[in-house]
Amino acid sequence: MSKKNQSIRLTRQHKRRKGVVGIFGREAKSHDAEVSKVALLVLGMLKQEFPLLVFRHRKSVSKKEINAALQKIDKELGQTLFLSNASIKPDGGIIEVKDDNGDWRIVLVAEAKHQGKDIENIEAGKQVGKKNNQDIMAAGNAIERAHKNISEIANLMLAENHFPYVVFLEGSNFMTHDVVVTRPDGRKVTLTYNSGELNRLDRLTAANYGMPINANLCKNRFVNREDSCLMLQAASIYTQGNGRRWLGADMAAVMMEVAKTSLQMLGRDLFMQLSGGKQGTAK
Repeated sequence: MSKKNQSIRLTRQHKRRKGVVGIFGREAKSHDAEVSKVALLVLGMLKQEFPLLVFRHRKSVSKKEINAALQKIDKELGQTLFLSNASIKPDGGIIEVKDDNGDWRIVLVAEAKHQGKDIENIEAGKQVGKKNNQDIMAAGNAIERAHKNISEIANLMLAENHFPYVVFLEGSNFMTHDVVVTRPDGRKVTLTYNSGELNRLDRLTAANYGMPINANLCKNRFVNREDSCLMLQAASIYTQGNGRRWLGADMAAVMMEVAKTSLQMLGRDLFMQLSGGKQGTAK
């Protein structure tokens, strides 16, 4: 089987949601499932789906490793480091696969960010503000801290043609349509999704170059500009749109889709393992 056909086979091995709920059970279906727990369950699913491949999960990656990866590309890169033990820790950690050369390659990085408790506060009858007489709290800028980890992983993966960084957004600051919430006394409050007081989605779309949200952007984009070509590493940004929490099974489905896109992109470097260590037809 050719390496091209091997990559095509990877994309056909698993439908987007098939088996997710069955394998992950109640934990993946709960509203409060943490992305770190779901990532570990996804790791198990990848091992089950691709038993010939070797996967691992890491909670963090050091700045030393990131700088070393940059140095391999160009000696002028990755020179500055003030804290020898500096590292980054994405919420869901980092899932990697070992390639035919024995090198670990990233297939998934996941984060989950919650900002905006207006829905919960209104449903509980809690008012906010300095005088506790407001239904809505003006949004903060905490989400902007997500850019740091995205940039660091982008540096680590600068030599790759894929960028499997997934950000799950939840909370009233990430709505994509108006939401009506009822207080305990029966009064209805409308949260307007495109209000500058609430919406913070535009604070993060710089990380995907303004491309669509709720889309798998794992494959890098190559943009021609005059006599040069630019490679764009875009984070895949997902939001429920209604301000509610993510279901674990839904996060798992997205994470599996992105991870399998990574495997497709790395197919030529996983050929020997997927063929059982022999040249020719894969098992």
